[in-house]
Amino acid sequence: MPETPQKLHLALIPDGNRRWARAKGLHPWNGHAKAVENFRSLSDWCRENPRISLLTIWCFSTENWKRDSKEIRKLMDLLESYIRKNRADMAKQGTRFLHSGRTDRIPPSLAKALKEIAEETKGNTNFTLHLALDYGGKDEIIRAWKKSFEMHRLCHGKKNFTQDDTIDPLRPYLDHPSLPDIDLIIRTSGESRTSNFFLWQSTYAEWFFLEKHFPELTTKDLEEVLQKFDERQRRFGS
Repeated sequence: MPETPQKLHLALIPDGNRRWARAKGLHPWNGHAKAVENFRSLSDWCRENPRISLLTIWCFSTENWKRDSKEIRKLMDLLESYIRKNRADMAKQGTRFLHSGRTDRIPPSLAKALKEIAEETKGNTNFTLHLALDYGGKDEIIRAWKKSFEMHRLCHGKKNFTQDDTIDPLRPYLDHPSLPDIDLIIRTSGESRTSNFFLWQSTYAEWFFLEKHFPELTTKDLEEVLQKFDERQRRFGS
């Protein structure tokens, strides 16, 4: 019997929203709005694809706070609207929703929506949609290290405290330690940097850099990348 293809954790870095808008004489947030609209069809395709079990998308980084405050506000409103409009569909489709990143700096209503939809969908097993919002790889590792340090401080000297040296020492303290590492990362708009994206979880990911701006990315593009991914030989350091 042929070997069953591996279920994949696919990640998207959706660059080029503002450049797409600028080329059309639009405001930056019009590019973000088009990107959110496009993401719906891309995520639906991923959910229906038997190869993909988990989709991660980076919506806003810890460094993006340097942008114009009006643009940030518009983007946060778009993200909250997307979550609230699609929460019922996620429940029906068996999609589990997760968020990685900080929640202390985003609008309270958005933080509340993230928490609510994560709680509502936690039992779903068909597909996982993982949103990285106010997320940075260094920030996650620093937060994980602080949690690890505090746990060791609290448990120091307790007879029942043991540490398994065979596992990643920080993994239990990451935002979602049970998620599998990323297999495949697609970055759009001609950018070829890793840019602080899931540093711990992307150690052996395969990267694909596309010239298209994210609002123009199609499901056909995703299918072609998957085909190229299957042609690569993953070595995992060996």
